[in-house]
Amino acid sequence: MNTKNTSSGEQPSLNRGLKSRHITMISLGGTIGTGLLLASGNSIAAAGPGGALLAYGLIGIMVFFLMTSLGEMAAFMPVSGSFNTYASKFIDPALGFALGWNYWYNWAITIAAEISAVSIVMKYWFPDTPSFIWSAAFLVIIFVLNYLSVNSFGESEYWFAFIKVATVIIFLIVSFLMIFGILGGKAPVGFTNFFKGDAPFHGGFFATFGIFLAAGFSFQGTELLGITAGETKNPGKTIPKAVRQIFWRILLFYILAILAISLLIPYTDPRLANSDDVTVSPFTLVFENAGIAFAASIMNAVILTAILSAGNSGLYASSRTLWQLAMEGKAPKIFKKLNKRGVPVAALVATVLVACLSFLASLFGTGTVYIWLLNASGMCGFIAWLGIAASHYRFRKAYVAQGHDLSELPYRSRFFPFGPIFAFVLCAIVVLGQNYTAFTGNHIDWYGILVSYIGLPIFFILWFGYKWKHKTKIVRLEDADFTSDRPNHG
Repeated sequence: MNTKNTSSGEQPSLNRGLKSRHITMISLGGTIGTGLLLASGNSIAAAGPGGALLAYGLIGIMVFFLMTSLGEMAAFMPVSGSFNTYASKFIDPALGFALGWNYWYNWAITIAAEISAVSIVMKYWFPDTPSFIWSAAFLVIIFVLNYLSVNSFGESEYWFAFIKVATVIIFLIVSFLMIFGILGGKAPVGFTNFFKGDAPFHGGFFATFGIFLAAGFSFQGTELLGITAGETKNPGKTIPKAVRQIFWRILLFYILAILAISLLIPYTDPRLANSDDVTVSPFTLVFENAGIAFAASIMNAVILTAILSAGNSGLYASSRTLWQLAMEGKAPKIFKKLNKRGVPVAALVATVLVACLSFLASLFGTGTVYIWLLNASGMCGFIAWLGIAASHYRFRKAYVAQGHDLSELPYRSRFFPFGPIFAFVLCAIVVLGQNYTAFTGNHIDWYGILVSYIGLPIFFILWFGYKWKHKTKIVRLEDADFTSDRPNHG
């Protein structure tokens, strides 16, 4: 079944080639990246096991509420540019324009960051090989996977996610066997390390708050579920199924993993604070303590998989967002073009070119331009989350205001209105607190503030610039569009 566009029957259409198992595995593995595999050790070292668990738990709850909000809208109206389309229909077309370009830019710059990361990972095995070879190979791989068809993207993401999910499950099994003294040849450790020194909370409120901000980045990409809705078979059933699994994957992959690391490795271990070195990744340390040979090589391979997955899904998300913007007249018409397999090739090429230019900026001079680009994108994911929460609140209000029956929704969030409001407030705290230390010293660090918050003025310029040019107004609840962009199936 193809997605149909509302503007004209002659318009091109995407291909609903993503199967239920693709969406299930993408939703399961979507949040597993370097934030969990590497940076979780640094979080425990900085705030203690209790602080890390509290911070990741709060962010996990926020993300769960966000995904139930997104799931309700995506199951009802599955479109590829979901965030900007929902904001345009239920809040303001200008906000939809800003959210769409914001999200596209976010992933284009993220791909540039992954290009840099893949060369660092490959240096572990091939220290004397020029970095650009691995960077080029990475780009070619993710471009081809996206260019062939949406099915090739879905299949590759399925296996990337499978490797990550399997690694975390094996890690948890090994960890708890060690905790109870069954594996590793040592006595049961129990909660000895968890309460060691001034643990479980270390560094006070601001240490935990700092991890709270960092944890948000670990969950970036969860919203990809909304982007895939436009090319999912039977989204009315597939999307709700994936959303229901999100709570358990957050609990299993983040909370239990951080608990296991905290119980096995004292937070005072200096190796935990070195979050950039795969040889002292908390996962590597636990596997080595269990007597698993080549633990560092195994984890390096898994991290490489996570980077490939991030680049692959980033290119998919950004190209579909750019395509949808073009379909709504908010991007150049050339990006509407699809090949015979329903892939927006022009949008793919544009995104890859921007990623390449950003990556090249990191190689010249001091890399200052690249640092600014990265900082400008750092907030984009959180802005998208704010857009999801606000759009869902307005979606539900408009749905009821127009006399629709909530029982007709393919999936209904049980946490409305608390869920989107809670998520919006917590997400706003993350956005505003990005660089709170710039305000707390003897002197305000204006440069630090500018670098950290540059994403916000860019977003507002896009929003109010479009609003001024096109004279858009806030959509009245009674006028919200629930009929177009809906599939003719459940």
